[in-house]
Amino acid sequence: MENRAVYSPTTEEDPGLTRGARTGLASHFSLGWLPLHQRVLKGLQLLLSLLAFICEEVVSQCTLCGGLYFFEFVSCSAFLLSLLFLIVYCTSVYASVDAIKVKSSEFYIKLGTGCVFLLASIIFIFTHDRTSVEITAIVFGFIASFMFLFDFGAMFYEK
Repeated sequence: MENRAVYSPTTEEDPGLTRGARTGLASHFSLGWLPLHQRVLKGLQLLLSLLAFICEEVVSQCTLCGGLYFFEFVSCSAFLLSLLFLIVYCTSVYASVDAIKVKSSEFYIKLGTGCVFLLASIIFIFTHDRTSVEITAIVFGFIASFMFLFDFGAMFYEK
């Protein structure tokens, strides 16, 4: 019995020039939904909340751990929410959802995240053990919270 009748070729033929440079995941990625200043703000929010979370994770021991745990939760949540909105705006997901709902959600999430991050940073000031890592985390937390609140305020001046 000849194997050609049972098995078909398993390799894909050379597609030629039909495929462009942007294939796979790259074809779904676009920076066109966000203006440059919004990309910078969202990138800073993402970076600063990640740095605050990393600095907080390096803390090896604490006396009053409640503030540390609250700061940990808030900084991680802020990082994940920033990442979520960056993914929505920079992929084809934005084209498939209602833009007004995305803007409305972002409005409330920016305000809530900025206020809660500010509160967590203030609480962490009063409960930290005065190590350099904790102070660095608090500084990143304050800067990140102000970035969220600045981005929230900037929504009122958009065209």
